[in-house]
Amino acid sequence: MTATTVWFNPNCSKCRAVREILTERGVEADYRHYLETPPTLEELARVLEGMDGTAQNILRSKEAAYGELGLAEATDGECLQALTAHPELLNRPILEHEGKSIVARPAELALDLL
Repeated sequence: MTATTVWFNPNCSKCRAVREILTERGVEADYRHYLETPPTLEELARVLEGMDGTAQNILRSKEAAYGELGLAEATDGECLQALTAHPELLNRPILEHEGKSIVARPAELALDLL
């Protein structure tokens, strides 16, 4: 595994923009297709630890499942459980680099982490 991982959805323009930024700078990265291989609780906990945030920071609140599951008032644990079952709720792209992580929206935030 490289030191840089991008939680990636090829249909997401922000994900593609981060890939382009990394490629332009010669940064090798692993591209984690989280919709094909949903994240584990441990992986999600690692992401949160790297960003000093809460689970709400990595949730897409505009997805229908967010409201259907009542995640606005959910605990971090409940949110992480929801993400393992509904990976489409993940706010992306998430960039992990040397123990730190961010949601790279806008994509140029990736530069701050590198």
